[in-house]
Amino acid sequence: MDNRVYIFDTTLRDGEQVPGCQLNTIEKVEVAKVLEQLGVDVIEAGFPISSPGDFKSVVEISKAVTWPVICALTRAVEKDIDVAAESLKYAKRGRIHTGIGTSPYHIQFKLNSTPDEIIERAIAAVKYAKRYVEDVEFYAEDAGRSDNVYLARVIEAVIKAGATVVNIPDTTGYCLPSDYGAKIKFLMENVSNIHKAVISTHCHNDLGMATANSIAGVMNGARQVEVTLNGIGERAGNTALEEVVMILRSHKELDLHTNINAKNIYKTSRLVSSLMNMPVQANKAIVGRNAFAHSSGIHQDGVLKNRENYEIIDPVEVGISESSIVLTARSGRAALKHRLEILGIKLDKEKLDEVYADFLALADKKKDIKEDDLLVLVGERGMGERRIKLDFLQVVTGKNLVPMATVKLDIAGEKFSATESGNGPIDACIKAVKSIIHRKVTLQEFLIQAINKGSDDVGKVHMQVEYNESIYNGFGANTDVITASVEAFIDAINKIGNAEKAAEK
Repeated sequence: MDNRVYIFDTTLRDGEQVPGCQLNTIEKVEVAKVLEQLGVDVIEAGFPISSPGDFKSVVEISKAVTWPVICALTRAVEKDIDVAAESLKYAKRGRIHTGIGTSPYHIQFKLNSTPDEIIERAIAAVKYAKRYVEDVEFYAEDAGRSDNVYLARVIEAVIKAGATVVNIPDTTGYCLPSDYGAKIKFLMENVSNIHKAVISTHCHNDLGMATANSIAGVMNGARQVEVTLNGIGERAGNTALEEVVMILRSHKELDLHTNINAKNIYKTSRLVSSLMNMPVQANKAIVGRNAFAHSSGIHQDGVLKNRENYEIIDPVEVGISESSIVLTARSGRAALKHRLEILGIKLDKEKLDEVYADFLALADKKKDIKEDDLLVLVGERGMGERRIKLDFLQVVTGKNLVPMATVKLDIAGEKFSATESGNGPIDACIKAVKSIIHRKVTLQEFLIQAINKGSDDVGKVHMQVEYNESIYNGFGANTDVITASVEAFIDAINKIGNAEKAAEK
């Protein structure tokens, strides 16, 4: 059996059904292009007959995307299939995804039909879709609660009619992993022509078992998994793409692989979260902000000694630069020392003990200790040499004006100045500083935060920059956030210089 597991992404169809997560066509095309870069095999682009917007999105995605299969969903209705085929006319590789309910609930209460009639309708839908495309996927809706013997009859019939993929959805998220795995195994062993099609899983998360069920399905012969980014979807959501991919990468004994470029997972997750206005929960596996964060002193010490003590996945694998050591009252000296060194502050044991005692006192009062809190605790003595200082700053900005900044720096007593324009006042300032220091520094993170409330508040700025593949953090505080931003950038530049001096010794 093939060891390749195909990733069928339905973020733009099933995921977009979440109230408040609707995207326009331009946004859908943007997501589709990122999904292509991620390496998904199939993009379910929409349900074309449901609305003109969905139809247009399938058309435009078909034009914009090159190698993934573009899939359009339909009911087992000829008009649905006609419209889907029309929407796929520009697809390099198109697939029609048609189907019907197969559980007693759907047959009796939803469709008011009989088991034999359902099989006839399923066969007819597949044959009709086959007139338009070679690649036809059939879904047996609510297969999770369908009788296995009857389900096998349906699947055998649709494969005979021409289905290339058969989707076994746990539509209500009801199945236990053992039951869902057994269902896939039953089909593998009892559908005589099963070798002519790929079995696909499509599991919902109503009881929190979507990913477990999908993996159980794959372990028993399924070779396509239907997923969404961040597990978004109706009700409690769908199987999460990132979870399936990293489970298969982590469990080498399964000897299964996907085509996903895992290093693109995190940035793709952030894009989908932002465009769909669907925040990722902090403790979400793989992509949550706490997925690689450690606050317990025991865990922090273990991770700093060897990452694998408490991490089974290297965060770099999914596109996150490094683990996060979160400072709380439970943190130990090792974590504090590590964070201070990131800030360019090295203390001897005696001084570290003093700062640690102050740190614990502050941590008992404050839930989360930030970098600027540490700087206050350490004081100027731990800051290292500040060779570069801001001597003068003037900014011209406003409506219908191109922002311009003039910056003068004092570098070891010598004065330098530069004037630059930018797409905003801070951008202009940073460009001016860069033109003076002549360093190829990349801004990675930029955060402005008010210390208290009010328009006259002091703004704290944190900048994280990359230089020669190393990360440096800079901080600034001023009632003028532009000045604070420049000070933060210069602070980071000074730390680069201090680090280079230390390396030379």
